[in-house]
Order: sequence, then C-alpha cells, then structure tokens
Amino acid sequence: MAVRTVIFDWGGTLTPWHSIDIGELWLAVCARHYPADEAAALAAAVHAAETELWQHGTSSHQSATLEHVFERAGVTASDDFLASYFQAWDPHTFTDPDVLPLLRELKQRGTKVGVLSNTMWPRSAHEKIFVRDEVLDLIDGAVYTSEIEWVKPHPGTFRAAMTAVGETDPAACVFVGDRPYDDIHGAKSAGMRAVLVANSDVPAFEAAEPDAIITRLADLLPCIDRWT
Repeated sequence: MAVRTVIFDWGGTLTPWHSIDIGELWLAVCARHYPADEAAALAAAVHAAETELWQHGTSSHQSATLEHVFERAGVTASDDFLASYFQAWDPHTFTDPDVLPLLRELKQRGTKVGVLSNTMWPRSAHEKIFVRDEVLDLIDGAVYTSEIEWVKPHPGTFRAAMTAVGETDPAACVFVGDRPYDDIHGAKSAGMRAVLVANSDVPAFEAAEPDAIITRLADLLPCIDRWT
C-alpha cells in the first residue's frame, strides 16, 4: 500500500542523538533554587523518581508525567523551577537540520506528518520547541504520552497517533524512530512499516525487524519512494 502518513518519534529522531547526564542536569536545576546540600538531595530524589517511573513504563507500558515525578520525589515545583528545568534542556532539544526540508517535501507530496513521543513533558513544552525551530505548522497531529494512558510500544499509542492525523489504516503508515523496542517493535506490532534511525546507543531488541535502516533523516525519502 502507498504511504499516506509518516509518524516520527521525537527524542533521538527529530532531535540528533547524544548522551545526557540526567543526574547532573537535575542538580544544575536544583542548585539554582536551593542551597547546595539541599539541592543535591532534591536532585537525587527527583532523578530517582524519574528513573523509577521510566522503568515502570517499560514493564507496564503505563505513562507518567512530570507531576508524578515531583509527587514521588516529594518536591514542590514552582513555575520558576519548571522554567529552569526546561531551560536546562534547551541545548538538547534542537531539531535536526534534516527535518525542515524533509517535512516540507512530505507536505508538498500530500503526505500526513505525525509525532508520537514517549514523554513526561506537557504538550506546551514540545510545541514551544517546534515553534522555535519553525516546524510546528508542518505537523498534522501529535501525541505525547503524558496526555494518554500508555507509552510505546503499547499499540494504543500508535492508534492514538493515527487518529491525531486522521489516518485509519496502519498499512498506509511509516513510523520512524531510533528505539528498536519502543519504536520499531511497537510500530510493526501495530501494523505499520517501521524505519530505524540507527544513530544511538539504545539497546537492540531481537524481535524488532525494521523495514529499512537509515543513519540520517535525509535518507528517508528514497525508502518511501520505493514503497510508493
């Protein structure tokens, strides 16, 4: 079946992959708002809570939010604290340079463009990034798991992403992501084609069999051309 819809993962796919020391990031944020000893303890608590919730999501496929993280860590996050947190992430969120021309070409072809991200962040945080990088208007629909019950690879997340862009047939969809388990295995199990962006140190998953493997997003269109 011809490709009508392309749905992208966000982190490590629409943003270039690189390693981030999350513990150090939380410490830097807490240090802006608390004395040094207190900041270290709070940062450790928040980091542990976030890690536990991600691990729980991996096993149960249940989603979580930043509010769940702070509640578990016993931290009250003021607006200033949250602003510092998202500011600390700014250097790690810039959209890959390949994305803008790729999405423009997909839109010119009449292909629907979606985003499906496993995230604890609110929609507003992601949309600010897409506005900053001038791609929001090229996205037909987005699903952030902070707003739904499940995380990838649960099939409900992929169905939600299809609904968000107005697609009804998974066979007409291509999912693009960098995580063999969450993205490739999840999309294939949902009936979609799946393209692995092999540019990270995310662990392999033997059951994940991508329909194509690319190293940069600029290589995606030839794959779609073959299927179309």
